[in-house]
Amino acid sequence: MAFAVVAFVAALAVIASERVHRTKVALLGAVLVIVTHTIEQEEAIESIDFDTIGLLAGMMLIVRLTEPTGAYNYLAIRAGQLAKGRPLGVVIALTGTTAVLSAFLDNLTTILLIVPITFLLADTLDIPPIPLIIMEIIASNIGGTATLIGDPPNILIAGATGLSFNQFAINLAPVAIVTLVAVIGSLYLFYRSRLQIDPANRAKVLSLDPRRSIEDPDELRRTVPILVLTILAFFFHNQLGIEPATVALTGASVMLLVSRQSLEEALAGIEWPTLFFLIGLFVMVGALETTGAIEEVADGVASLTGGNRTAELFGIAWIAALGSAAVDNIPFTAAMIPVVEQLQGDSGGDNAYWWSLSLGACFGGNATLIAAAANVAASGLAERAGQPISFVQFLLVGVPVTLVSIAIASVYILLRYV
Repeated sequence: MAFAVVAFVAALAVIASERVHRTKVALLGAVLVIVTHTIEQEEAIESIDFDTIGLLAGMMLIVRLTEPTGAYNYLAIRAGQLAKGRPLGVVIALTGTTAVLSAFLDNLTTILLIVPITFLLADTLDIPPIPLIIMEIIASNIGGTATLIGDPPNILIAGATGLSFNQFAINLAPVAIVTLVAVIGSLYLFYRSRLQIDPANRAKVLSLDPRRSIEDPDELRRTVPILVLTILAFFFHNQLGIEPATVALTGASVMLLVSRQSLEEALAGIEWPTLFFLIGLFVMVGALETTGAIEEVADGVASLTGGNRTAELFGIAWIAALGSAAVDNIPFTAAMIPVVEQLQGDSGGDNAYWWSLSLGACFGGNATLIAAAANVAASGLAERAGQPISFVQFLLVGVPVTLVSIAIASVYILLRYV
């Protein structure tokens, strides 16, 4: 356990220093915990979330195959025109769309679709894209909190408890909406000076004909219907009985068949460094799980709260947020589920414990660049575009946002469940 913790903390420190590329650090950390038998090879493979890897790879392929058509240029121009070319309008359009899609699609898929549009829109308006992308990451995690399917921690909780889609929406959507407005409003004020749009650029966007941005109409007719069908399939994947990764890879496979682009060009569009970074991270976190380190942290919640229900609800939310910030909210939620079941005790109908866990894990996903898969994916896309988001840069925004979010969640828990 000690070696797993030291290896993970050391890797995190080196990633934060940015002296070595994060993918190299994560892979080296994964190799170290495997060759030292801190985690066995079979357990290491099992700890990799192939659903996340498959979803990322499939959506990256789909985005790459649809990019040359000009469809994203069209959407970027339309978004700028609907926002009247004004900074607040642009922020509301992008973050609002991100939050809504994250609630009903899922936040990882949403980020993969919205970030390319953001780069194009920012380039057209001649404003820096990174503030917009950071706000979109945060909006995706908050929006994903609102429903059962929006964020992976909620899917894990639903699987363990049988709570319905409507129960998640009724209990979590209100606080997610309030938090989104408070956080995005604050971030807009923080970034406002960097998002000033020149009147000439505003006029240019308003005068553009979006239809002229379509570069390859034939390829558009071949690929975009598959993109639309894939997105619709995400909405109904539970009813279809298939995982999001299967939906994404199916859409990508069909699109590869109908597209005129070469296989080599398409595969070059996959963010391989991002995928391998996640693989290394999953293995290191798997070592923390198998050695009991995460369980030790989770069990600490029970001892700290002393059996007081109010303290337990607050403790679950805050510990879940802190733990998710450090080791990714998916494995930490999985480790917390049996602890919450124990704290819930005989009061089987008291679902407030589960809402506290969801709020802590989902909101905690905004704290660091590695706290949620959507953050990692957005960072990879930004790096590929030549405008990387540094670990510290995101941390300086993510930590205050998470503290504010959990504070709002605590007030909500107090008013509604205590």
